[in-house]
Amino acid sequence: MFTGIIECIGKVVDLKKNAGNLDLIISSPFSHELKIDQSVSHNGVCLTVVDVNANTHRVTAIDETLKKSNLSTLQIGDEINIERCTKVGDRFDGHIVQGHVDQTGEAVSVIEQNGSWLYTFKYLPSKQNIVVEKGSICINGISLTAFNAKDDLFSVAIIPYTYEHTNLKQVKKGSLVNLEFDIIGKYVARMMEF
Repeated sequence: MFTGIIECIGKVVDLKKNAGNLDLIISSPFSHELKIDQSVSHNGVCLTVVDVNANTHRVTAIDETLKKSNLSTLQIGDEINIERCTKVGDRFDGHIVQGHVDQTGEAVSVIEQNGSWLYTFKYLPSKQNIVVEKGSICINGISLTAFNAKDDLFSVAIIPYTYEHTNLKQVKKGSLVNLEFDIIGKYVARMMEF
């Protein structure tokens, strides 16, 4: 489990196709501290560490993950948001994030607002994937608050710290981002079906 508070930005140093899978080799400030079998969020996708070197680690994304996330669009040199799993007893600063990306969304506008940024995203609506006004949404692994929530659209406001310490600064109009909808909202929506 994660909180959506990004620990660092990693860099994609290599990508290797492996049958229907994709191996990602990532350089990050704490790659050397990771352990094989550890769960780590990469752009909001929970992936298992399968190899660790001095300043890189390797994870594998399977076909299902590639279909539901933006990992298949990554290129060598791209920045990637990284968060290690939550330790019991740590402060819980974001919201409950599972690392199970529901779908991608598309940036429809990015507006600089005198020191902050307004991002608007569209997504394919479903009964389970809902966004509520002032509710939690996870974008590329980042815990954010949604507003201007519509059936297939929502906005988030980004402060300078988040802009500088995540890969949101690379997101432009037309960019695909990973979306994980709030787990509590998904359970409530599911119960309402019955």
